[in-house]
Amino acid sequence: MALHSGKRAAGGFIKDFQTFIMKGNVIDLAVAVVIGGAFAKIVTSLIEDIITPLLLNPALKAANVEDLAKLQINGIKYGVFLASVINFIVIALVIFSIIRSFEAMKRQEKREEAVAEAKPDPQERLTLAVERLAEVMESK
Repeated sequence: MALHSGKRAAGGFIKDFQTFIMKGNVIDLAVAVVIGGAFAKIVTSLIEDIITPLLLNPALKAANVEDLAKLQINGIKYGVFLASVINFIVIALVIFSIIRSFEAMKRQEKREEAVAEAKPDPQERLTLAVERLAEVMESK
């Protein structure tokens, strides 16, 4: 009897878990995490391989350091902090650009919808023109 109720409880748990996993929000979140991880690698490469050498090579050469992570004073690794700040700024800029472009597309769609709603359909325009013509003819 205890074994039977244990199977029922486990079956209910598995069914509840399956329902939870199949919800759209959980799947969307999983996709976002995977894409975010891949995006983080791209941004890290952009920072370490392109931006840091372009912007900081003169400072690194003046400090006789080849790697930003080795830039430090009295054990304080301000180079690592500087790399993190640059990384944050680039990520924020990219996210800002993406959001701004999505908002621009939404505004464009709303404008197009407003224009489409403002124009009466051709059948209505034709009916109105015929009615006005009939009024003009009757007044003569």
